[in-house]
Amino acid sequence: MFTGIVEELGEVVAVERLDDAARLTIRGKLVTSDAGHGDSIAVNGVCLTVVDDVIDGDSFTVDVMQETLDRSSIGGLTEGSRVNLERAAAIDSRLGGHLVQGHVDGTGTVLARTPSQNWEVVRISLPDAIARYVVEKGSITVDGISLTVSGLGRDDTPAADGHHDWFEISLIPTTLAMTNLGTAAVGTRVNLEVDVIAKYVERLQQRG
Repeated sequence: MFTGIVEELGEVVAVERLDDAARLTIRGKLVTSDAGHGDSIAVNGVCLTVVDDVIDGDSFTVDVMQETLDRSSIGGLTEGSRVNLERAAAIDSRLGGHLVQGHVDGTGTVLARTPSQNWEVVRISLPDAIARYVVEKGSITVDGISLTVSGLGRDDTPAADGHHDWFEISLIPTTLAMTNLGTAAVGTRVNLEVDVIAKYVERLQQRG
């Protein structure tokens, strides 16, 4: 379990492509400071497991199965890619964001960026399958970042990725500086995780 508060902006230093998986080596000085074999680290919002028996230096290695490569933007990472990193939440820590599982529900595409004096509004396409879980002023995780939905809409003409719905988030300077959303260009694919509570409520209503 995570909180969506990115601890560090890391860098992919190696990518090994396998038949039905990939092995990534990622540099992150902070998240590796107390990490060991079997620990969970969220990489762009995807919960991945450290496979190193001993971490030497400031990098760690993770194995990514084909399903994760297909369902997230992890498959598009290359050497030099900047990634948002967060260690699993400690039970005795403050919940600065919201409950994040690290299970990607879908991907969206950055549609537009509108800068302001003190923040920047980013519009992202929203897949039909999860659009019903997203509400204005509610929480959503974008590439592992806990964010508040500041706007919602739907276009008659679909975006390049085929999605009609979109949502907006307003990024403060800290988020712009400390996460990869600060430099995500229009057309960038991002991982989305909706609030799990909404999915549980829907399931309970269906069973009622």
